[in-house]
Amino acid sequence: MGKQFVVAIGREYGSGGHEIAEALAKRLGIGFYDKTILEKIAEENNGEIEELRKYDEAPKNAFLSRRILGYSNSPEEVVANLQFDYIREKVNSGESFVVVGRCAEVVLKEFKNLVSVFILGNEEDKIARIARIENLNPQEAKDAMVYHDKKRKSYHNYYSSIKWGDARGYDLCINSSKQPFDETVDMLESYVRMRLELM
Repeated sequence: MGKQFVVAIGREYGSGGHEIAEALAKRLGIGFYDKTILEKIAEENNGEIEELRKYDEAPKNAFLSRRILGYSNSPEEVVANLQFDYIREKVNSGESFVVVGRCAEVVLKEFKNLVSVFILGNEEDKIARIARIENLNPQEAKDAMVYHDKKRKSYHNYYSSIKWGDARGYDLCINSSKQPFDETVDMLESYVRMRLELM
């Protein structure tokens, strides 16, 4: 595909959104970015990756941060902006890619060849998936789901006027519980290819 494009994928915890995004990138033959963006930022800046990971997709702590002359001392905000800049640089370089999270549908909203997707799932399916993958009991899996989704929601809503998971903020929302994994990837691939023809 000669036309540059980006697929930004938001996801509920346990929906399989990350794995779906990675499979979609392979199908489309384009780059894939997720939390590994932090590793690349750390490498380029001789930084400590573990220090950056603590603040990845984390909501700003209002009690411990403030702005001085327009600059924030919030580590959460600094890490978020480092990732936002990295994503913009990749677009400016002409690369096509799939990116998971990082408020990419907000950061790249002015990029005309952006396809934004939100992946959700039925609660019982998400809990079962989390329990299986993380070796947790159902209550522990539910607690993890609630914790991570609350964190993602707070993070996203801080940087966007459109609420996390609100269908009006995305081109397409898909429930991964409604069809098998491969069919979900098939649907997304067909949708992206159709959109590319219209771009």
